[in-house]
Amino acid sequence: MKKTLTEEFELDTTSRKPVQVIKDYDIFKDKELLDQLRIQIIQNLIDNQAPKNMSLTEYINQEIDRSLEGYDLSNLERDHIFNLIDNEINGYGPITELLDDDHVTEIMVNGPNDVYIEIDGKVVKDDTISFINNDHILRTIERMIHPLGRTIDISNPMVDSHLPDGSRINAIIPPLSLRGPILTIRKFSDQLNSIDDLLRSGTLTPYMARFLEASVLAKLNIIVCGGTGSGKTTVLNVLSNFIPKEERVITIEDAAELKLRQGHVISLETRSTNYENGREVTIRDLVRNSLRMRPDRIIVGEVRGKEAFDMLQAMNTGHEGSLTTLHANGPVDALNRLETMVLMGEMEIPISAIREYIKNAIDLVVQIERLSDGRRKITSISEITGMKNVEIELKEIFAFRRKGVTSSGEVDGEFVLYNYIPRVYEKIVRHGVRSVDDIFDSLKKGKK
Repeated sequence: MKKTLTEEFELDTTSRKPVQVIKDYDIFKDKELLDQLRIQIIQNLIDNQAPKNMSLTEYINQEIDRSLEGYDLSNLERDHIFNLIDNEINGYGPITELLDDDHVTEIMVNGPNDVYIEIDGKVVKDDTISFINNDHILRTIERMIHPLGRTIDISNPMVDSHLPDGSRINAIIPPLSLRGPILTIRKFSDQLNSIDDLLRSGTLTPYMARFLEASVLAKLNIIVCGGTGSGKTTVLNVLSNFIPKEERVITIEDAAELKLRQGHVISLETRSTNYENGREVTIRDLVRNSLRMRPDRIIVGEVRGKEAFDMLQAMNTGHEGSLTTLHANGPVDALNRLETMVLMGEMEIPISAIREYIKNAIDLVVQIERLSDGRRKITSISEITGMKNVEIELKEIFAFRRKGVTSSGEVDGEFVLYNYIPRVYEKIVRHGVRSVDDIFDSLKKGKK
């Protein structure tokens, strides 16, 4: 059975210190030659073993020098080759530099020469990145998931997990994927960890930020909704920063992405049926179990199925201040999806009762969107005000209103605060939180 680089090499920090990989291949005389040499050296390292009288680092350096002998390469080109091999052995192959690039937020490997990245909100093809073949992609996936105790093979052709830095990794291989191994990595920017970061990026206004902080302090139950890649987890992380440090917080996720700063945090993660041949443990199982763990707050990374009923039940039975996210195109769609998820639980509950349950459980729905120009905005903060004709009533407190698109392609719009005193403001005041009084003072005076 052929060895892989992951199995054969485990180098330490004494290996040759790499230089930055050169992304502008136009500076090289023969780009195809450099790629051929990279492939040749990697394959040689896989096929051969290091001599017993030679350290692994010495052997790899010797193999690279031997392979480059006779080629008229500049020092820059030689350093480039050395760094590519170092990435292959000590990193994650061709995508190592992408993982280190703070501007790249998503990496999508669709094939050996078909790599896309999201950079500054835009998805583009990266023609400077390539794998040798599908086996090379598979080896890279294995290198990523092996330390996590996960495997991927024909009997387990799909993995959803996370890297040590919190980036979410999803891999799917044949027979489920018809075009070979597919790797998708969602990175989470360290630059968007606080409400100040979101303010600087224009995601929301200072009034909205203060209102959300007051809502978390007052233990309102909040749903953050949006599309794929809109920034729901980022907003959830930021909101969690407002939870008082003395509270006991239980987080529940499929793949751990939340980074809470409080000291009393218990993080729970689901387990698939094929994980170490154990029984599947679902979000629903963990939500139910968390109720026995004396939580002050429950945070569910994403509600997507039968666990919705258990989450609502927790919110309705004294576990205030719970936070979660779900995929939805807007606040109304979010509530409709919650209804559908509860119905998936196969319980004989009338729609009217489900809606009453949702109305009593949820206080705020926060909508975040990734706009056409790549920027992310909180486009709506709405509260549930009651029921009307057996329908849940929502009312917007803040919104982002689009006006059009500028000549440079940026979405033109403005944030608005409606002339409306939300019902949740009374709850905020009852909890002794007075930090948003000035926002609604003028509206209160106007009502008198």
